[in-house]
Amino acid sequence: MKPNPPPSLRRSLGPVIAAASLLFLAFASHGSAQSTAAAASIAAAESQEMPEIVITGEAFSSSKIQAPFLADVVDGKIFAGKKTSVIDFDSIPQIQSDNYRQAFTKTPGLLVSELSNNSLLSLGSRGIGDPHESQNLLVLRNGVPFVLDMFGYPTVYYAPQLEAVDRLEYVRGGSSLLYGPQPGGSLNYVMHRPRLDRPLSFFTQNVMGSDSLWNHFTSVDGTVGRLSYLVNYNHRQGDSFRAVNSDFDLNAGNVLIGLDLSTDTRWLLDFDFYRSDAGEPGGLTFTPGPGALLYDADRNQSQLAFDRVQVERYFATLSLEHDFNTDTTMIWKLFGGYSNRTSFRQRGTGFGTLPTGPAAGTNTINEHRYYTLGTDLRFSHKWAAWGGEHHLTAGLTAGHSHAPLQNSLGASPNAQSGAIFNDITRTTDYLALFVENQFKFGRLSIVPGFRLESIYQGIEDHVRLNSTTLAPLATRNREDAAHVPLFAIGLAYDVAEDSAVYFNFSQGYKPATYADTLPIDNNLANTDIDPGNTLTYELGYRGQPSDFFNWDTSVFVIDYDNRFGQTTAGGITTVQNTGRSRNVGIDFAVEADLIGLTGGEAAVKRYGNLALHVAYEWLNAEFTEGPNVGRAPQYAPEHLLRVGLTYRWRDRLKLSLLHTYVSEHFANDNNTLNFKIPAYNVTDVTLETKLWRENVTLLAGLNNVFNEDYYSRVRANGVDPAWGRNFYAGLRLTF
Repeated sequence: MKPNPPPSLRRSLGPVIAAASLLFLAFASHGSAQSTAAAASIAAAESQEMPEIVITGEAFSSSKIQAPFLADVVDGKIFAGKKTSVIDFDSIPQIQSDNYRQAFTKTPGLLVSELSNNSLLSLGSRGIGDPHESQNLLVLRNGVPFVLDMFGYPTVYYAPQLEAVDRLEYVRGGSSLLYGPQPGGSLNYVMHRPRLDRPLSFFTQNVMGSDSLWNHFTSVDGTVGRLSYLVNYNHRQGDSFRAVNSDFDLNAGNVLIGLDLSTDTRWLLDFDFYRSDAGEPGGLTFTPGPGALLYDADRNQSQLAFDRVQVERYFATLSLEHDFNTDTTMIWKLFGGYSNRTSFRQRGTGFGTLPTGPAAGTNTINEHRYYTLGTDLRFSHKWAAWGGEHHLTAGLTAGHSHAPLQNSLGASPNAQSGAIFNDITRTTDYLALFVENQFKFGRLSIVPGFRLESIYQGIEDHVRLNSTTLAPLATRNREDAAHVPLFAIGLAYDVAEDSAVYFNFSQGYKPATYADTLPIDNNLANTDIDPGNTLTYELGYRGQPSDFFNWDTSVFVIDYDNRFGQTTAGGITTVQNTGRSRNVGIDFAVEADLIGLTGGEAAVKRYGNLALHVAYEWLNAEFTEGPNVGRAPQYAPEHLLRVGLTYRWRDRLKLSLLHTYVSEHFANDNNTLNFKIPAYNVTDVTLETKLWRENVTLLAGLNNVFNEDYYSRVRANGVDPAWGRNFYAGLRLTF
């Protein structure tokens, strides 16, 4: 990794900012041209200070549905002038088995790469890289990243169980420099907090379903005096639909202790654990040949009988939230923990073919260990000047990761240990400083932002042998440092009290991972690989004129230079910079309560809510430089459409009919035929209803109602089929 600032720093932003400014001035001019009476009315409205909306984590017992996009300032973070989405699970029936196809039903642009064994979280955004293990999207839990290593190995092998999540907050555009520089943006899981109104609350639920699914979740919370607490536990197991080696077993839990959560100084100690063991049944093919597992012959068959992934994670966060006064707040987090990701992979496989040859009698055992420690400190301050009230936020994030890696050659396909051929120490030290300010003049907000990334990586070989012959190879050491300034600017104009036009420009940055700079399986170190970088431009219009109607639509352009990709030379495949892409698109989301719009509050109280939502993204992504010029980047479908209809009757019943359409696209940048993903349609029905008072609730669902035969994931070992029709049903008991 070189100290190489993105070339975007050398490009002028003048035309972009000028065009956006003209747009806002046009709205302002339109307002000034109104009649004297209208102008006076607007001036009076502007002179009234609107209360600041602060959204904190809710207890499970709360059913408040948050607005579909974030307020200007939330918990010391500025969202004015940014494209944001709030995914509030209170608005739909509870999601089972972390079905993200349903979780993102109201969110345009987030692509789910579905696994036949749902043991990993694989999400993509706007055609920015491989969604495998969500490595191009920063994922956080209450503002703390939970990837294994934020830059060295930014993959997701753990995700909070959705039963414990209040909502998701999705911010586009290089995370808009709030959390980090990742080009795909950030997805923040906001967890439930303890309830404050009683000393003890308890619920437990058990859900059974197709293919031996059993999902158990229990939670206890409450407040006694100054002390609040929340404890939950989740166990999930099943067999999937694949013939062999598709079972999974998961145990996870969380302990949260809060002190003085209702005062101006709040302490929270949060500890969570996670353990999982999942089979990897492998891939299929459409090409006949020796040992080929043909998808059309039997989509349920398995390629691999012994491949497993085992994950352990123990992590703690200590948080201090302090309000110095009504204008100044501080949030400080100290976090750290241990993660272990171990895989057992049989050798001798091909694309959708059974293992063959002498290598099939062996396996590779990969053990990644991560010891992490970090801190995040943020200050927020409201200040007044020039006739307006402004908002400043600033802080720092720092972290250290120690990540030893061992690779072993097993003497059988299901060996649990073997001869070590790689023993590598990897470390990352990270420091980021950031500052943003919302300058607000009447209806206009201007939000400049700056973030300075400093990243230090070191890799050292202790043992290095040929992975097959175990012959000695030269050891390699590598140290890199990068100091990268990143800029952003947001503009927002309140067209009315309940709607706004927004514009955002932000830079993104993706340094090379450990495996990019120092590949494990060959002797070639990538000494000339440069960081990837993005420029994201977004212009949108959103509003919520009533509780019964909201919309958010935007156009965006992403200029992604120095993308990473694989190249082969001299029989050695490695990662290099492979070019530049331009991703242009339109996001559109709208939700309308058909009963509320026609009959108002009186009709809703009598008949309930009937909410129709549409979330759509059109995307045109194309390589403009490099060996793949003219081709589409991987996982960049032109159309991604989600439509749903949800009926809610008071707090007794939720019933959803959800549909997803994804147009055809490719799972690799070369756009080869065996990596083509055909278009697919999937429909789900979910139900949550209280059977007896508040104490007994029925949960049920039918996924993939029409038994669509599809797949949304292709890897090097073949096509991974998605689930056909499946069901679940269970009960929740609440006390």
